[in-house]
Amino acid sequence: MYVGSSEDILRQDPVTRSRGKAQLVFTSPPFALGRKKKYGNLSGQEYIDWLVDFGALLRDYLTEDGSMVIELGNSWEPKKPTMSTVPMEALLALKKACDLNLCQEFIYYNPAKLPTPAQWVNVKRTRLKDAFTRIWWLSPNEQPKADNKRVLQRYSESMKKLLARGTYNAGPRPSEHVIGAASFLTDHGGAIPPNVLMPSLSDIVIQAVETAIVGSSLLPVANTGNNDSYQKYCRQHGIQSHPARMPTSLARFFIDLLTDPGDLVIDPFAGSNTTGYAAERARRKWIAVELNEEYANASRVRFRQKAPTLL
Repeated sequence: MYVGSSEDILRQDPVTRSRGKAQLVFTSPPFALGRKKKYGNLSGQEYIDWLVDFGALLRDYLTEDGSMVIELGNSWEPKKPTMSTVPMEALLALKKACDLNLCQEFIYYNPAKLPTPAQWVNVKRTRLKDAFTRIWWLSPNEQPKADNKRVLQRYSESMKKLLARGTYNAGPRPSEHVIGAASFLTDHGGAIPPNVLMPSLSDIVIQAVETAIVGSSLLPVANTGNNDSYQKYCRQHGIQSHPARMPTSLARFFIDLLTDPGDLVIDPFAGSNTTGYAAERARRKWIAVELNEEYANASRVRFRQKAPTLL
């Protein structure tokens, strides 16, 4: 893991040797928020210009059929109950300036998020809580490497019964689609997932407990699994854990969908290095960059059980 500014490190040797070799750039950059956060963020046209310039730097690292997957959170106008269009403007500017194809939009729905923006959701009661972010899949290629067979979900009970029964109501539908008599009788080992993603049940429970409200205060509690090791290390060493950690299951989904074992994955805003950890578990090479030295040092606890295969 490299510590420092991504703009600097991605222009320096030895990282530059990986230009044109990354199959996936997967990251959640600082959001275009109206209120400044400790981990840093820009707003307005300044954010759009920054994302375009940084996107051009990342594009140089992609293979010909590689993918750039970026999570962009929603943004609200400062002190107003109206949403900002900056995230969408930034995405469109990035796509055009870097000559990228928009392969697909994903919605990452997280029901455990706190009810924000608080002023309009909790106080004024004129808005609903913001509970999702958009994840954009872009590529310089109209047909980037991808295989949805690697991310199949378990069949529903009704689908299992249909496969066992071997029959269903075929024929034309009101939508003018025609369903063949054997169109759904092949067992592919699972169902193709939709482009609306959710955290795993364990992730939802963990986040809900971490932010559980008791009276008027937040109740901090220990995490579980890999994140528990990270949280425990931060507490023992007096380190502030990263405030916007990504669920491992989210990073793993895109790594499985868009890369093969041995491929290179890059995350220029690593934070607690969830992407690197997910890539390691999936037997991919990885490069991670984090500006905050404390976050970078704490993230290394994730790899104590095995030597990482980073570049």
